Amino acid sequence: MSGFSFSVLATDGAARHGAVTTARGVIRTPAFMPVGTAATVKAMLPETVRALGSDIILGNTYHLMIRPGAERIARLGGLHRFANWPHPILTDSGGFQVMSLAKLRKVTEEGVTFQSHLDGARHELTPERAVEIQTLLGSDIQMQLDECIALPAEEPEIERAMRLSLRWAERAKAAFGAPPDRALFAIVQGGDRAHLRRASADALTAMDFPGYAIGGLAVGEPQAVMLEMVEATNAVLPAEKPRYLMGVGTPADIIEAVWRGVDMFDCVIPTRAGRHGLAYTRAGKVNLRNAVHADDPRPLDPESDCPASRDYSRAYLHHLVKSGETLASMLLTWNNLAFYQCMMADIRAAIAAGTLGTLRAELLAIWAGKPR
Repeated sequence: MSGFSFSVLATDGAARHGAVTTARGVIRTPAFMPVGTAATVKAMLPETVRALGSDIILGNTYHLMIRPGAERIARLGGLHRFANWPHPILTDSGGFQVMSLAKLRKVTEEGVTFQSHLDGARHELTPERAVEIQTLLGSDIQMQLDECIALPAEEPEIERAMRLSLRWAERAKAAFGAPPDRALFAIVQGGDRAHLRRASADALTAMDFPGYAIGGLAVGEPQAVMLEMVEATNAVLPAEKPRYLMGVGTPADIIEAVWRGVDMFDCVIPTRAGRHGLAYTRAGKVNLRNAVHADDPRPLDPESDCPASRDYSRAYLHHLVKSGETLASMLLTWNNLAFYQCMMADIRAAIAAGTLGTLRAELLAIWAGKPR
């Protein structure tokens, strides 16, 4: 298998079920990508992540360039070998982490200089360097460097960052070239202004990238605003290219974005929640820290294929969480990723069957409730 392509296999309204083909395998869409921040999905074995149905994982350029270093990973055979994950990997550009984690940062036309949040060491990230780092890592899908600003913000600042990101996209595309086995995605910016989103999407579409991401959302704005921006952007983006909503999200966010035509997602929610005692199930969220679970012999989901969901009592999981045991993080992360991948499989099947509206109503009803 070689090259990169995207095909739509079925539609249901604006929703699409398709396949992204890469040199290292096919990504079934809509797809959820577990976040492997530092070359690992926290508390999980790579083979377990794969067995749950994950076709692709995400690696963070910012974290990997700081530690252990992109050049070191390249010398060791690339990120796939380093992490024992021979399947597709998407790497972000590092821009979001620079804006949110760096101790000090300065954005110029050339790029961004910043101090590491680990040791204060000075680094520089330009559109060209971001491509170079991701090429050293060997990821299958790479992202352009962009400037992601916090919301709310004034429109002149939003437009300035959006225009800068467009110029960086041109430079990233020139630096990336045309490798046969990898793809570079552009990132639509524009904050919470629909006309700026459309302008960004128009300009990036004219540059003809193989895929497009919607960035700068899920940063504190209301869900309704996020979905409005998704609709405005997808109305402009080409239907024959994959669409990736970055950093999203909750089950309700995902089903609503799929309903509006998004194909790919990533988010730390299922893994982070697992490390903090929160389980995602087909009946809703379960907070294992709550005392109500201390004497509950039931598993999280007796009908699940996942051992973490099926074979351990809520009482035991509650005990592990309250005791601070590492096994609590392992089992709850396993459960959460199993839920997310089962949800994505259900979504793909519903699109193919033309029943996504029914599934959407069911999921939204479940996720409107509070954790038990």
